[in-house]
Amino acid sequence: MKRICLSACAALAVVLASHSAFAAILYSENFNADPTANWTVNDPALTDKIADFYYDYSAIGVPAAPGGGGTTRGLKMSVNNTTGVFGGFSVSPTGENFSASGNYKVRFKMWQNYVGPLGPGGSGTTQLSTFGVGTSGTTAFWPGAAVKESVAFGATLDGGSANDYRAYSTAAPTGYASGNAVFAPATSNNDSNVYFTGNFPSSSAPAAQLSLFPGQTGSTSAGEISFAWRDVVVEVADGFATWTVDGVQMATINLSTVTLGGGNIFFGMSDTNAGASADVNDSLLNVTLIDNIVVMQVPEPSSMALVGLSLVGLLATRRR
Repeated sequence: MKRICLSACAALAVVLASHSAFAAILYSENFNADPTANWTVNDPALTDKIADFYYDYSAIGVPAAPGGGGTTRGLKMSVNNTTGVFGGFSVSPTGENFSASGNYKVRFKMWQNYVGPLGPGGSGTTQLSTFGVGTSGTTAFWPGAAVKESVAFGATLDGGSANDYRAYSTAAPTGYASGNAVFAPATSNNDSNVYFTGNFPSSSAPAAQLSLFPGQTGSTSAGEISFAWRDVVVEVADGFATWTVDGVQMATINLSTVTLGGGNIFFGMSDTNAGASADVNDSLLNVTLIDNIVVMQVPEPSSMALVGLSLVGLLATRRR
């Protein structure tokens, strides 16, 4: 029996080693060294914007993102702080094509921040953090863009929209309507939906931020995902693109129903209207922070089945 157990452990090691080989890392960026030269900023130049790829977010009292070795450098995005024009922009790692590797998963940490008081929000806080897959990497994504060539997802900073969680594609260039099946199991894409309030409890600003900016009082409404480092995943597998936040399914799009412009990824920010914030700290606090990006190849189901069969075979052989 002991020998069988040892053999099983050895077989399991083979499986895990095989799985690691299948789940190859295709790309990673932790922003600990300035990567600005390796990124493309796609900006339609409609409104003011900030894209800082080497931002020290401890400057606004945000703690280090998980999994980054304790450093506080990341991508900061902010938009429409002064011009008061509906617009947005997106950024992509230059020249990447992850779809060439088959199924893949994009994983990153995201912190959404806005001018307080938390909950209702202060001036100009209903903005949108965006991200997606299937882009050429050279076309700007924002909700009002005339051309949509990717699968895109988004979340408002303050939960102040009728549509707080969003999805876009060539099949729905102005966004999938609330209640659309892409948002299942949620019955609405507003953050007040019980599905979101049950999964995302309220949060407060970090003590360090409150100390720096005394207006950051209160707490977010349940259902918002701001003021916490969120583990965001977009997985492209078996013809679907699925978005999750902290393991909670947010939206799934059937890729057979859309047209993609390429195999790159993007991160972006947009306003939801033409109004600009009047708060003196708007460009500091109405921001999206991105850190610790990893793009990983997802094992094909057939490959994993073969590994499983190998394990069964090894165990059967040992028993005989």
